Formats: sequence, C-alpha cells, structure tokens
Amino acid sequence: MTKRLLLFVLGCLGLLTAAGQQNVQFSQYIFNGLSVNPAYAGYKQDWYLNAIYRHQWVNFPGAPQTAGVSIDGLTNAKDERVGVGAQVMYDKLGPQENLSAYGFYSYRIPLDPDDTRRLCIGLGGGITQYSVDGNALKFVDDLDQAIPQGKTSKIVPDARFGVYYYTPKFYIGASVMDLFSLYTSKVNYYWGGYNYSTLRKTQHLYLTAGYLLNLSENLKLKPSLMVKEDFKGPTNLDINAFLLIAEKLWIGGSYRTGVKLWSKPALANDLEQLDAASALVEFYATPQLRIGYSYDITINKMASYQQGSHEISVGFLFNSKKYQSRTMSPRYF
Repeated sequence: MTKRLLLFVLGCLGLLTAAGQQNVQFSQYIFNGLSVNPAYAGYKQDWYLNAIYRHQWVNFPGAPQTAGVSIDGLTNAKDERVGVGAQVMYDKLGPQENLSAYGFYSYRIPLDPDDTRRLCIGLGGGITQYSVDGNALKFVDDLDQAIPQGKTSKIVPDARFGVYYYTPKFYIGASVMDLFSLYTSKVNYYWGGYNYSTLRKTQHLYLTAGYLLNLSENLKLKPSLMVKEDFKGPTNLDINAFLLIAEKLWIGGSYRTGVKLWSKPALANDLEQLDAASALVEFYATPQLRIGYSYDITINKMASYQQGSHEISVGFLFNSKKYQSRTMSPRYF
C-alpha cells in the first residue's frame, strides 16, 4: 500500500507542465531540505532555525542577492507524525525584488515498527510580493513615462507540494514549487497609465536523492544529486559529495550543469551546459550550532565577468528531551 501511495504521488507530480525561468537556488540546500521540499518539515525532529545569505556573481552589475530565514520542527512527541515550518525569503535581481513568506505542513507516515523509515507528504502556502524599482533602471530618454518613478509592487498567492522518503542511510524526494503560477499570468504593474510587465517565478519540479556510507568510525561519505526542471529552460543537475569527519565537520563539493533530457524547441541547440562548481563546508561549533559556507566558481563563459558566488548559513537546533530517538538515529540529511 505504501509503495502504491508513493508511486501515485510521484505520478501526479510528473503530470504537471510548466514554463519559465529557473528559481533561486542555494548551494547549501543539502543541509536544509526545507528550501526545496515542504515535506522535509520536521525531519530533524527538534526545532531547527536556519538563516542564510547568498551573494551571486560578485561584481556583476545587478547580480542576485538572496537572504532567508526558516524554522521547522514537530508539533508533538507521541508519534512524531506532524511536522510544521515557516520561511521568509528576500531576493533582489537588478531592479526586481521578491519578498515571500510561506508556512509548511508535513504528515510523516511511519513504515516500520522501529520507526527507521518514513514517507512524508508536505504542503506549503504563502504569498510573494513582486516589486520593481524604477530608480534602479537606466534609460535613454529622461523622464520616460513608461518607467515607474520609484518602487511599485504587487502581491500574489502561491503554493507548494512535495513527498519525502527517508531511512537512516537513504532519502529520495520530489516537490513542485510555485504551483499557482499554473493559473496566473505574469505580474503586471500599472503606473501613470502605462503597463509594465516583469518576470516572475514559475512552477518547478525538484527531484532529490542521497545516500550515507560509513567509511570508518569517524568518517562518513554522503553522495547526493538534485534535478531541477521547469520544462522549458535548461534542466539543471547537481552532483554532490560530502565527508563527515568525527561528527563535527562536513566538507565537500558540488558540480552543477545543464543536461538534455528531452527536446525543448525554445532553447538553442548550441546552448552551453556548464554552470558552476562549489566548495562547501559546515562546522558544528556546538552540538546545537552549525555554521556553513560555500563558494561557487562559475565555469561557463560568465567566469571572466564576475568573481564567483558566496553563501553563508547559520543553523541552531533546539534540543528537546522529548525526542530521544534522534540521539540513537542521528539526522544526516
């Protein structure tokens, strides 16, 4: 029955079609899956607070800058079936700004008596404020009436859906983000009798999987991958590998590239697939406090126009005596 349920949910995800630009992506999603899948809420059992900041393509004019704060945990200790979370995100790209707030709910179904395997089904809902700052635009004609003088914005609703299956040594997940973009048009701004259109987020499908290998008592290896698809733009593939040293330090890297899974007429045949390589580290300063940093090296033709991307994160786990099972089964994903 559980296998049928998982296949049904994954099948529903596969029926969705989409078009548009790629969503914001953090390199350190590997340490906090809530950013790509609402079903991840409550995975760490204890309440987990995470803050992250990313400065992409340093010294590139109008380069993206993104910051976010999230928190998630369990609502009860009896059967640990319900996980909840919240996330606030700010993203700036040239004259465009997006401010979003989401709430998450995850129902976690135990699959064995020892509670080592669970299937989680998650929902997320929230709003996004899209803004355009006319003062940040450069134009040829002074006082061009088609360009807003100052900032104008619009708020739209949004939703997310995901599934997440895990064991102590393996996980696999699938999620769809920005579901309401299936039914709403691009965000239009009206100012001074003129219509100003801007890009907005569109629906995306994420597929993730990873495995944990015990190399020795003090050394563990975690390979993982993620596929991100919007069904019109380039398909992105992340290949990651991390070592956990003495339960204190994660160190590893990631390679991101485009892949051609099927024909997409809107894309040029000679489009460059290479994207970036990342070096990442996360240090357990205390059993509760985590500090992470990543540096992305662009390996496509943009490499000579910018100086890479920096990302820093801080996480805090609020340990509770209610969840003693976490000590027996540490959370590595």
